[in-house]
Amino acid sequence: MDKSTINNIDNFQVADRFMRYVQIDTQSDVNSVTFPSTDKQLNLSRLLLEELLELGIEDAQLDENGYVYATIPSNSDKKVPVICFCSHVDTSPDCSGTNVKPIVHSNYQGQDIILPDDNSIIIKYNEHRDLADQIGNDIITASGTTLLGADDKAGVAEIMDAARILMSNPAIKHGDIKILFTPDEEIGRGVDFVNLEKLGAQFAYTMDGEKAGTIEDETFSADAAKVTIHGVSVHPGFAKNKMQSAIKIAAKIVDSLPTERLSPESTSGKEGFVHPTGIAGSVEKATIDFIIRDHATANLAKHEHELEELVKAVVTQYPNVTYTFETKEQYRNMKEILDQYPQIMAIGLEAIERAGMKAEQRSIRGGTDGSRLSFMGLPCPNVFAGGHAFHGKMEWVSKQDMEKAVKTILHIATLWEEKA
Repeated sequence: MDKSTINNIDNFQVADRFMRYVQIDTQSDVNSVTFPSTDKQLNLSRLLLEELLELGIEDAQLDENGYVYATIPSNSDKKVPVICFCSHVDTSPDCSGTNVKPIVHSNYQGQDIILPDDNSIIIKYNEHRDLADQIGNDIITASGTTLLGADDKAGVAEIMDAARILMSNPAIKHGDIKILFTPDEEIGRGVDFVNLEKLGAQFAYTMDGEKAGTIEDETFSADAAKVTIHGVSVHPGFAKNKMQSAIKIAAKIVDSLPTERLSPESTSGKEGFVHPTGIAGSVEKATIDFIIRDHATANLAKHEHELEELVKAVVTQYPNVTYTFETKEQYRNMKEILDQYPQIMAIGLEAIERAGMKAEQRSIRGGTDGSRLSFMGLPCPNVFAGGHAFHGKMEWVSKQDMEKAVKTILHIATLWEEKA
């Protein structure tokens, strides 16, 4: 079909959907042992199921693990590869998602944005460089006391609006389109129980990226590490030359970490890091949780070895203290898989160009559901959703960028049909 048919669509509902969705608290909880980690995520999932059924998507379902599955049936005579669009419903535990009040700042003109519920929270033009691309657009923020939830309710809203358009516009030709909404992505468990056989897709795209026009085919490879310090506990009144506090030893380990390299604060691009994410315990026993990140998977072992040597150097100063050092694989760089399927990225890049943007292929200093899905047998790059300043009170997204993401989804769907 003529690409202008999609680009001339102007009856978008994506911003309205987004404003509704962000008001539902879906924060996940890394300390929970349930799946999903919080019941409140299901409040949005149930709403999405209801809306999908209202669109006429007959097989939409919410399974026992909190996944939403749905199929937009093919309207093509061709045998088209089955593709999937995926986003996550949960928001980050790093910042409150309770009582989100979305605010539209219409016709943005380059000013600093002062958030009304906390005037100390200011989205400054000179600190948020992508605001330069938003002159004349409508910026959506929270009110200053919570995150916004564009990560990833922007992606959810975009997929839902694209589904509405596809279901009501038979002139837009496409094969079977699968939809997947996941819980618990923010705590690294998003695809733990996904049923890929039920999903039935060959290729996928997560809508979970940042700047409009970008598509990411490369993530960090990621491990977690846990250091447990076994100290010597003695009554503090009688502790001289006897007590060896696991808390103080853990603090000394953290203080010994490199600061000019191998830390999030001092690295960028494809540089890896070792980052403590939690410390807890008592005099007798303390634990430190770390995340280990690098785009080169082989470097993870080097970083872990360096970390353990640092731990050992501290602990050996305390003759009666012992430690354990455990590592766990989290996810791997999806580029290792995506390079085997160049058509996925080629179509994604062309779709972005068709939607009127300059396409930019990026790597991401993070991970997505697509990282793990790719290694589970569903190759899955990450397309922009338009959000910025994730996981904090300065998070923002523009209405126009979300509309561009909807167009990109539609162009991806038609390109797979055209090239079949």
